[in-house]
Amino acid sequence: MKKVETRVLPQTSPGTRRSLTIIRYGVSGSRPKAYLQAGLHADEAPGYPVLQALIEKLDEAAEQGAISGEIIVVPAANPIGLAQWRDEMLQGRFDFVNSVNFNRQHHDLIDQLIDTIGSELGEGAEENVAAVRRCSAEILANMQPEDEASTLKLLLLSLSHDADIVLDLHCDLEALMHLYIGTPLWPDAEDLAAQMGAEATLLAADSGGTPFDEANSRPWWVLAERFPDQPIPPACMAATVELRGLSDTDQELIDLDSSNLFCFLQRRGLISGTPGPQPTLINPATPLTGVDYVKAFSAGIIVYLKKLGDWIEEGETVARVINPLPEGEDQKLVEVKSRTAGLLFSRNVDRFARPGKIIAKIAGRKALSESEGTLLTL
Repeated sequence: MKKVETRVLPQTSPGTRRSLTIIRYGVSGSRPKAYLQAGLHADEAPGYPVLQALIEKLDEAAEQGAISGEIIVVPAANPIGLAQWRDEMLQGRFDFVNSVNFNRQHHDLIDQLIDTIGSELGEGAEENVAAVRRCSAEILANMQPEDEASTLKLLLLSLSHDADIVLDLHCDLEALMHLYIGTPLWPDAEDLAAQMGAEATLLAADSGGTPFDEANSRPWWVLAERFPDQPIPPACMAATVELRGLSDTDQELIDLDSSNLFCFLQRRGLISGTPGPQPTLINPATPLTGVDYVKAFSAGIIVYLKKLGDWIEEGETVARVINPLPEGEDQKLVEVKSRTAGLLFSRNVDRFARPGKIIAKIAGRKALSESEGTLLTL
């Protein structure tokens, strides 16, 4: 069974309206439930065709009666960002109204859940999961968003908060396939990383800024810490799936990624059929605190000496920044070195540097920072 819905967002300027398309498969309320979306950062192209290809596969499965759970797909999660064109370039990462990243400051339910859920918790894990989901639904239903972006974020979280699986499809600049996942969800989520062919899996219990995946998943382990005498499992396996880089929309990659998502949903019991053997995880998961955000310290042109997928040793030169108009000999060529040993999984898509600009990301196995909460880039 397939159902397509349209939700209209509030008017922000006279004569303008934006809407969100929601595609539902299976029976509402059945388990397991999966929620998938693309384009929260509206300028990240790969997620759109991957979900479109997945929708075609889900359509066929629905016609065959093979949908065993409930699946919600939002193929373009940010109609606000999709309208943000400037100088022939789609922007869509930051809200033009207030410059807030569309994947930050999602509705954080934790404090309200702590204040209201205590009396409903008991000794059974399943009953507690149901109670948390029921309480979350009530909190969301009583929210009064102030603007269009808050309304969109409320709508997205209302669709996903009670899902067993939440997959938010993104991409980096130039990058390998990689995932961001909450530490308490590992190693249960290893099948997702393995199936998607992730070359880096980055773990954090709190990456900071309340991105969409953690708005869904983080309340579970915070509640478990707050109420240690009542069993509260991490009942939402949410992940940010980075589909390589901005330009990775080749048809073979779209076919591969959509097939892998379909197989993952099969293995998790949402679609009947045999997904085949689970692939082997390419690399072990590493802490998000171990990522070296390699920065330039001078202005100029970036010349990379290392490729995506290279193993970088601590102190090794990753790139050079060449200044065509140096003010001194020491500015003519500046080497940029790694602070850790790890996998080079992301590079900048353009080749212009300025002091403080992140030009590469290296997934290291040892933490570079002792604390979480401010781990994400803009």
